[in-house]
Amino acid sequence: MDRSAAQGMIVPRPYPRPTPMPEQRERYDGKDVASIMSVADAPVSTFSVDVDTGAYSNARRFLNAGQLPPADAVRTEEMINYFRYDYAKPADRDTPFTVTTDLATTPWNPNSRLLRIGIRGYDLPRAERPAANLVFLVDVSGSMNSPDKLPLVQAALSMVADKVTARDRVSIVVYAGAAGVVLEPTSDPAKIRAALSQLQAGGSTAGGAGIQLAYATARAHRIAGGINRVILATDGDFNVGVSSTKELEELVKRQRDDGITLTTLGFGEGNYNESAMERIADVGNGNYAYIDSATEAQKVLDDELASTLFTIAKDVKIQVEFNPAQVSEYRLIGYENRALAEEDFDNDKVDAGDIGAGHQVTAIYEIVPRGAKGWLPDRRYEGNRPAADAGPARGGELAFVKLRYKAPTGDVSKLIERPVSASLIASARPPSGDMAFAVAVAAFGQRLRGDKYLGNYGFADIRALAGGQTNFWRQEFIRLTSLAEARSGGGSPAAGR
Repeated sequence: MDRSAAQGMIVPRPYPRPTPMPEQRERYDGKDVASIMSVADAPVSTFSVDVDTGAYSNARRFLNAGQLPPADAVRTEEMINYFRYDYAKPADRDTPFTVTTDLATTPWNPNSRLLRIGIRGYDLPRAERPAANLVFLVDVSGSMNSPDKLPLVQAALSMVADKVTARDRVSIVVYAGAAGVVLEPTSDPAKIRAALSQLQAGGSTAGGAGIQLAYATARAHRIAGGINRVILATDGDFNVGVSSTKELEELVKRQRDDGITLTTLGFGEGNYNESAMERIADVGNGNYAYIDSATEAQKVLDDELASTLFTIAKDVKIQVEFNPAQVSEYRLIGYENRALAEEDFDNDKVDAGDIGAGHQVTAIYEIVPRGAKGWLPDRRYEGNRPAADAGPARGGELAFVKLRYKAPTGDVSKLIERPVSASLIASARPPSGDMAFAVAVAAFGQRLRGDKYLGNYGFADIRALAGGQTNFWRQEFIRLTSLAEARSGGGSPAAGR
């Protein structure tokens, strides 16, 4: 099965958003929506890539329960990157990425355009996957005693066990009040499933001790040239020993230089600590996913196992420089917690995101062509205004895109550069096909956050833009827009239309 208006610029204003039901003790680290940038003042945008998808499946969990997700739980880039798009495959591994750019008119703003930048890593056939040394780190504390927690963990990790080959090694470390090894390294799927089935929940949560033991176990059984990864499955409710997100980050940072990566899998509700889960995965050179069902577990740990486990590039950064002769203002949709200083792009000491085999990364900028009405007001003093003539457009360029990355075991970065043609502005049409769906998802994330730049563009508009879909996951997205619309109060503009 394939899871597979009005004239003038819309004035930014807060969009009324119903208050979600109480979060109980769930913890999120939401960032303010990124500001509008003037090309005359800040022509360069730099950020770390993000291949996490947890924000989307976590939002789905809320919507399926009849609630809107907390605005702080929504990271628009993770919603966009949950889906796959029709980007060209890399020709070979010497250049592990393709970079695709396209431009469309903006459905919610007649004066702006949407620039999409798509990156696709090379695919890795299952038969070519390196040997794997995996440590399942399982939270068996009392907070995991719920059907959507430990039982779902057991089912999810059993899917990974089913893919273990004779070359692989899997260990299981658990933690509650203390940490311990319950399964020494084995290549036998039956032994792994049996050990998982015996796990029971109870006690406090010494997550820091568990992380330390898991990394030590991974180091002791390291496979040179192979995949060495800790897979942490928990609700993130650490309450004994090292427990704050900052402390956990520092703990993981001290471990990552050994080439052992970290995947965090979030489970459950009520006391879910997403803030910790997302952050420690980032500093652990890995990825984060939220597992809300067996179907999602299969997507992450079966269908996308190579992307989850096998890193093809690390410290991947994107930098876009806009041509002031063509663009006056812009905003990056999402990536608020991934922003980097301009000088960080060329600094190989600055950590950034990693990409796995077959992973895709999509970034969407809303831009104002030079001469069109923008968001920013005119400035009073002449010296503070952009020059009337920014000069000729260099080579007919709208922007220049740079991608910097390191090989998985490298310390020196490599660079991919692509110009974006200014001719795309004149030829821009309403988004259609694959671009239309990506824009619909971007609008959905912004709407759930209460983004002030969408005007009256609501959930019904988003659903219409997404169009008819045959892919399972895209069909589900359309269903979620209806749930969000109903939870927002139906058809009034102030409630999502």
